[in-house]
Amino acid sequence: MTKQQMLNDLKKECEKCQVCEIGKCRTNLVFGSGNPDTARIVLIGEAPGEQEDLQGIPFVGKAGQFMNEYLEKAEIDRKKDLYIINTLKCRPFLIKNPQKGIKSNRPPKREEKLACEAFMLKQIEIINPKLIILCGNNALKSLCGSKYTITNVHGKLANLEYKGRKAIAIYHPSYLISYAHSEVKNQEFLEDLKYIKSLVD
Repeated sequence: MTKQQMLNDLKKECEKCQVCEIGKCRTNLVFGSGNPDTARIVLIGEAPGEQEDLQGIPFVGKAGQFMNEYLEKAEIDRKKDLYIINTLKCRPFLIKNPQKGIKSNRPPKREEKLACEAFMLKQIEIINPKLIILCGNNALKSLCGSKYTITNVHGKLANLEYKGRKAIAIYHPSYLISYAHSEVKNQEFLEDLKYIKSLVD
């Protein structure tokens, strides 16, 4: 069985999942994106936002556009080198305006991340990457626990407890967008991506 076939089977299982409340009312499952046969890196984000929920693809909103720009600068091919997943497969949201049905994003709850954890770990196992990128604090804490913060460990290679895999944390693009005038942080982000490129080449 090919990697894609295994992922397709896993996705079918995931589509049936209604363990947490957001699984029962999702617009789309945001399972993953990339070529499992050529991907040397699994990038793990937090959770789908509005655009991801609408399109069923991770990192396609503002944060995704920002990340695409810096991946290109670092000469990392999103379609070939990365397989992108999230700690959650469904968008966690709040009803901002009940009358109009307007939703807003919210951080994932612990029980929601636990409900999706087995799917995330199985994706990693199937892809079997050289390196895992933990994109932002939520992804970092999901695989490494609460003892680390992204500010302290970004750009540093570490061994995960999960089957001894190599991982590296980077800032989440949403965080960098909120500091739009911080060239220092943007440069750190680029240097981290260039370092990642050197590790898998």
